[in-house]
Parts: sequence; C-alpha cells; structure tokens
Amino acid sequence: MSAPLKETAAQGGTIPPQPSVTKAPPRPGDRRGEGVVLNVFSHGFLALWALLIVLPLLWLVISSFKTDAQIGGSAFGWPENWTFDVFHRAWNKGIGDYFLNTVIVLVFSVPLTMLFGSMAAYVLARYQFWGNRLLYYFFVAGAMFPVFLALVPLFFMVKRLDMLNTYQGLILVYIAYSMPFTVFFMHAFFRTLPTAVFEAAVLDGASHTRTFFQVMLPMAKPGLISVGIFNTLGQWNQFILPTVLMQPQSGGDPERYVLTQGLIQLQQQQGYASDLPVLFAGVTIAMIPMLVVYLSFQRQVQAGLTSATLK
Repeated sequence: MSAPLKETAAQGGTIPPQPSVTKAPPRPGDRRGEGVVLNVFSHGFLALWALLIVLPLLWLVISSFKTDAQIGGSAFGWPENWTFDVFHRAWNKGIGDYFLNTVIVLVFSVPLTMLFGSMAAYVLARYQFWGNRLLYYFFVAGAMFPVFLALVPLFFMVKRLDMLNTYQGLILVYIAYSMPFTVFFMHAFFRTLPTAVFEAAVLDGASHTRTFFQVMLPMAKPGLISVGIFNTLGQWNQFILPTVLMQPQSGGDPERYVLTQGLIQLQQQQGYASDLPVLFAGVTIAMIPMLVVYLSFQRQVQAGLTSATLK
C-alpha cells in the first residue's frame, strides 16, 4: 500500500478503488500451437514421402538376392541365401558392356555441357550487347520443347552426319539437349556473384578468358556442382534419345547400347525363360552409381540451390 493510501486509512477515510489490471490480449502473430501442428504435419509428410521412395528401392535390392521361385512364392519375403552370384551373372549377360558405354558417353557429355553452358551463361550475365536478352530467351525456349517433337529431324540430321550408333553422335545430342537448363541455371548464378571481384580482375589487366576461368568460374563452384548433378542424372537415365540414335545400322555394326537400352534388351532376351533376379540385379547396378553421386554431393547441391537466394 502506498504512502497516501496509508495516510487515508489512518485518518479513517475510505480507500479509493484500485483500477483492475487486465492481461493484454494475445497478439495475432503468437500462434505457437498452430506452428507445432504444422511442424508435425510437415515432418510426417516428409517421413511418408521418404518411405515411398526408400521402400521400393530396398525391395528391388532384396529381390535381386532371391530366386525365381522365391519371388513367385512371396514377393515380400527375405532371401534364403544371400549371394552375389546374380550380380556376376547380370554383369556377364551384357550389363558390364552397357555400363561401360554409358560411362564413356557421360565422361565427355557432362563436362562439355558444363563448359559450354557456363561460358554462354557467363557472357549473357556479365556483358551487355545488342540481342543479349533475345539470345538468352532463345536458350531458355529450348527447355520448353519436349524431346519427342524433334526425334524425326534429329534422326535424319545425325544420319546425314554419319554419326548414328556412335559415341560422338550421342554426346553431341546430349550436350545440345542439356544446354538450355544449364544456361538458365548458371545465368542466374553468375548474376549473383559480386561485381567488385570482376572489376578488380579487369583493372589488374586480366583477360576475359583468364577472368572467367581463374576468377568467376571458381566462385561459381556450388552452382556448377548442382547443375552437374542434374545433368548427370538426366543423361544417365535418358532412354528415348539412345533408343533412336544408338541402333546398329548394319550386320557388322556393333551394339553400343547404354544402360537404359540394355535393361530393356536384357528383359527381351529372357523370353519365356525368365530370370527376374538378373533383371533386378541389373537395375540395382544401374541405380547404385547415381545414389552414390547424389549422396556424396547433396550438401553442395543444397548450397548451390540456395546460394542465389542468400546472396
């Protein structure tokens, strides 16, 4: 009780009523309960999505250790004998050759795609000239057309160049079809890089080539890794282009099938004498390299996708 109220009480007076203290109403932004519910829902959805992806992959790998009788008897049972002999059989039935052909194509197509795409994106992002935007939209428009629309003219064009069923023909086509996305992605990334570093290199007398390869390209490493992973996945899993372009043209022309073609060829070769474990093993062999690549560079992929926003 304060001093004036004490004096009033001592003199026999009445104490004036005190104002009631009311709590402030909750702020509209204070919604912790709703945040918790949303957090639980989002984590539950992500867990369900992970199960939908992981369980089929596990089933595929486990089925490759079974026999035809075990797969026909119980598709979700465990193998009786865990042996890697089926992978050896799948490799000898052609998966090894298909795997080697795919690696040969990607060893050249992915680096060349990254090189040409980065050079085009760098020029379009850093240099202003007449037709800059028109050329940029020309590259981006290439991603709007499905592959199926150009299969017939593409086939005759490659045939006229005498590159059907050749590594170099498929490599050039892969580069052409991967350029639109690469230019679009790297163009946005190069625009986020600091201009001061570019200007400092120019003032120090660095040429355009040296500025690109020694200054700007190392700074764009996160973006390069991200788009490189996407191009590797896309070209590794490509089916329609090699099916059209990688067919033997004569009796003496060797088969240069890639993995996607080889798996279909392996299924057709079985006929009525099915060997499902070999087919599952072939799919597992084709799947494992991409899983290893993505899991090894997932942090770099996330950094490349978010760096443009953060900068």
